[in-house]
Order: sequence, then structure tokens, then C-alpha cells
Amino acid sequence: YNGVIMFELTNTNSDMLSFFLSLGAKTELINDVTHIKNYSSLDTEVYSLNNGVALKFLNTSSIIELKGTDSLDFLHRISTNSMKNLNKEEVKKTIFTSEKGRIIGVSTVMNFESYILLITGIYSKQKTMSWLNKYIIGDDVKLSDASHRFNLLEIVGPQSESFLSLFVGDAVNAVSDNSFKVVSADGVLFFLAKLIDENGLRKYWILAEQENAKKLITNMVENKGPFDFNLIGEDAYNVYKIENGIASDPTELNDFYNPHEAKIINLVDFKKGCYIGQEVIARLDTYDKVQKHLVGLCFPEVVETNEKFTLLDDEKNEVGIVTSMAYSPKIKKNIALGYLKRSLAVQGMKVTAKNDTKTMEVMVHELPFKK
Repeated sequence: YNGVIMFELTNTNSDMLSFFLSLGAKTELINDVTHIKNYSSLDTEVYSLNNGVALKFLNTSSIIELKGTDSLDFLHRISTNSMKNLNKEEVKKTIFTSEKGRIIGVSTVMNFESYILLITGIYSKQKTMSWLNKYIIGDDVKLSDASHRFNLLEIVGPQSESFLSLFVGDAVNAVSDNSFKVVSADGVLFFLAKLIDENGLRKYWILAEQENAKKLITNMVENKGPFDFNLIGEDAYNVYKIENGIASDPTELNDFYNPHEAKIINLVDFKKGCYIGQEVIARLDTYDKVQKHLVGLCFPEVVETNEKFTLLDDEKNEVGIVTSMAYSPKIKKNIALGYLKRSLAVQGMKVTAKNDTKTMEVMVHELPFKK
């Protein structure tokens, strides 16, 4: 890296999953992907997310590597955000859209100068890679799946920066927003990225070689000091992402929806010029033709979080769908994300949620949720 610091990043997810199992992780196989459900109680893990510091193993993310002199120009040309002036060690999110302006995948781009990493959802990985390969025509760009070489961890919560300073000292302050650097914690080398999330809050990513990742995590678990630190699983993170209105792959971010509908239009640079799907997205913006919006929904009674619901208006017309659901300890109700007809996507509006066994009235909430 940078011609000075070089270390091979290697990873086998099964080994890392075994390591997290030894730390109390409980797993579940969903669509052939192993999810870490939890380590402790939902209340404890959600509390750390909202009030302390939480560490999540991002094994449901994938990493795509691009090498070649045209890699950055290629990404600039085919994705929604401007990549032209993305400097070494900078990070930026972008969207790959189809000719119809629908979401193929949302990726976080990390510029290592000699190569580029795209962090994307595991469910959209193959679709994204196939789509990228389709448009590499005469470009000096080589594409590969690098997921097996890397371990990616996320640290989130209001105590995150102070907590990290225990292990890396002032190095945490040396990393600018939306950038990354190589740092060391007691001789353990890793890349530390400081990111701004969808609500303007900071979060951190750690990219580390497998044994270094294990040492770092063990050190954090054993030396958490006065901080409300916990390892967290998908159950708690799902609550967090719904409360904060964060669309994710594959439930909200897929090729049924466009960036306007998913409320990620901030990842579209309308000044950058052409990209695949640009005409459709620009037309929706210019003529105000967006048909539906991502909204929050509040359920009046407890339901199973894996239940599927469609949304109906007063005349029993289908007007939307529930995409993600969780029980929120903060709000003390089942809350959800869903796509709803734009005219009904208004705070306090009531619509009907229906499946094969239940029918109930649910209330629309603006995002993020507020108690």
C-alpha cells in the first residue's frame, strides 16, 4: 500500500464466523447466507447502537476489486456519483442503475490508488459484477471478487470515536470524514475509515487481515473500559436501520426501485453528465414524476418480523409493500420500512397492512423515526 506499507489481506468467512461463535454469536442461515442474529439481548445491543458503541462483523457485505488505469474513469462514467476527482484514501458512495433508472446496486468506493474496492451488499454482488463486466469495453479495468481476502467490521454509536481512541490514540482524529488511513493498535495494522452515514452521523469501518482482526476484536472485548460496548448482530442492526430510515440490500435497494423512491438521491450528481440510467432519473426529477416513496410504518400490535405485508388504501387498492420490520425497544412497537404511493406517504396517514392471515391499520411515519 502506497509503496511503503504492504500486508496481504486474507480471509475465510468460515474461520471468522467460528471466531465470532466463540464470542457468543448465534447464527441463522437465510437464502444460503449465514447471518449473525445476536450475541446477547435485543435491548442490550440496540442500547449500545443508540447510546454507546457497537461492533458489527459485515459478513453480509461483499468486496469487489477493480484494477487498471481506467478504473476510476470507468466508475465515473457508469455510476450516478462523480468519481473523477476521488483522491487516494477517499471514500464515496455511488449507485449503479439500469437503463430504466432502477437500482442494480449501491456501493461504497474506496480509492487505494493502485486498486479500488467497492463495498456492496452480498445479495447484489453477482448482479453488480455482471453489470460492470457488461460495460468494460476496451477499458483497462480488471474486476474480481475480493470478499475472501478481507474482513470488514463496522463500529457505530455516539461513543465510537472516544472508544477507538483507546486503541489507536490520536490516529482516529487524523482520519478525515469519508476517508481512510493505515493505523496501528498495539502493533496490529489495519485500515480505519471514517464515514458519514445517511443521517449525518459518523461511523467507522475497519478493514483488517484475518488474524489481525481477531486480535483487535479480542482486545476491544477484553478492554472496553467504561464504554457501553457490545458486539451486535443483524437483529439489533435491523432495528437501528429501520429507526433511522436506512435503506439496505436486498429489501429496499433492488431493481424494483429507483434512487428517488429509495430516498438516496443524494448519491446522484446531476452535474456530472452521462451515466447508465441518467435520462430516466433526470426526467423523474425535472418533471416531478416519482410515484412512490420509502416511508416508516408503525404497527398497532406485535407481529412476527418475517411476515410479509402489502399495503392497501381505503378502497382496497394495493398502494405499497412492507420491506423490513422489527420490534423497537425505544418506541415499544413493531416498526417497518416500506414503499408507499407518494400521495399517501404523509406523516400520520393511515393505510391497511394485509397478508394471508392478518389485516390491520398502520400509521405512516416520516424517517427517521422519532419517539
